[in-house]
Parts: sequence; structure tokens; C-alpha cells
Amino acid sequence: MDLPLANHAVLVTGASSGIGRAIAIAAAHAGADVAITYRANAEGARQVVREIDALGRRAVSIALDLGDDRSIRDVGPAARETLGRLDVWINNAGADILTGAGADLSPIDRLDVLLRVDLRGTIIASWQAVEMLDARGGVIINMSWDHVLTGMAGRNPQIYAAVKGGILAFSKSLARSTAPRVRVNVLAPGWIETAFGANLDDARHREVAESTPLKRWGTPEDVAGAAVFLASPAASFLTGQTLCIGGGAVM
Repeated sequence: MDLPLANHAVLVTGASSGIGRAIAIAAAHAGADVAITYRANAEGARQVVREIDALGRRAVSIALDLGDDRSIRDVGPAARETLGRLDVWINNAGADILTGAGADLSPIDRLDVLLRVDLRGTIIASWQAVEMLDARGGVIINMSWDHVLTGMAGRNPQIYAAVKGGILAFSKSLARSTAPRVRVNVLAPGWIETAFGANLDDARHREVAESTPLKRWGTPEDVAGAAVFLASPAASFLTGQTLCIGGGAVM
């Protein structure tokens, strides 16, 4: 059976849990060696590495703080040293302002965190990715949000849309700047079953599913499948594009 990412080396940031974990495991199933990053969840990262090792692929976990320029500069060389090369760089990591301590921040502090970590961190990591990807070419995938395209009422959605919209706009300009050597595309997940969804009350959870044309929440694996496609040769004529993974909530 042909594996779409055979002989590829893939870096996935923020892959100790959730969507990033699913992307890393899917990339390994697709034939790739995988480097993952984590900020605080070292045990989760070790578990992902063990799962990838069990698939017969090389794997390494690397600590990364997207709010620290030096940490970002170090991650590419560390990943390439272990894997020998880098063909795909997936900027999945981001700050959490919806659950845990992030939910208790003031709106201005939430904005500052997302601007520093998600927007600025993704931009700096993408610039490094351009330098670190294989000389023959490579792929960058950045993470946005489907409702960037339509808007959503509320203070958190305003903040999130501004930051994730910035990532989307930046990625389009980066795609034009790096073509034809590097393809740059964007994944825009919508309502995905992560920690945020688990914390919603049952009525709100059902309401989201009923309002989605495909009548369910998405899963991290739904996003991972799209990531593997965009990373693979099957998407070799796609750059500067945004793929919404939201069950049709945004069209």
C-alpha cells in the first residue's frame, strides 16, 4: 500500500494532546518520521513519541515556548538533527484562553497572550520553517479558525478572529513569497471535540451539533486527515489556500 507521507520528515508543534497529537499520529500512520513539540505536557509528548515508535517510525519530542524567540529558533535545528531533514512544518501550537488558567484572564490579557503566542509565534516559526525545510521544497501548514471568514458574536470570538485572521492573511502572503519551493496552506478548524467542547453543558453541546450541517462535532482526527492531505504530494498544486474543517458550519 502506498503511504502518502513515506520518506517524509514532519514537525508538528503543540502535539502532546488534542489536534496536534492526532496530526502527529496520522502523519506517522501515513509513513512519516515525526518531531513533535510541547510546552508543559512532557508526559503527553512522551506518550505520543511511544505511539509513533510503535508504528516503526522515528520520533522525537522537543520543548517549545512560542512566546520565546530563542525557543523558536532552537526547535527547527533540533528536529532536523534527529530526523535528518524536514519536509513538512505544521504550526499547530497556540495559547488556550478558553479553559484552565487562560479562561480567568482579563480580555486584554487574553488578547496579549494570543497576539504573542499564536500570531507572533506562528509568524516567527514560519520564517524559520522556510529556512529549515528541505532544499528541494517543502510544506508549511498554519492553523486558523473557520469563523474568521464569517465572524461570531462575543468578546472571545472577537479576539480569536483577530488573531487567527492575522495568521490566515500572513499565510497567504507567505505562500506568494515562498512559491514555488515551499507550499503554504491553512487549516481552519471549527467546532472540534477538544477540552473546550468537553467543558460545555449538554444543551450547548447539542445545540452546536444541531446547528452544523453534518450534525456532529468534529474530531481531532478529522483535522488530522486534512493535514495529511495538505502535506502530501496529492496537494502539490495547492498553495495559499484555506481548508475549513467544520462540518459545513462555515461555507
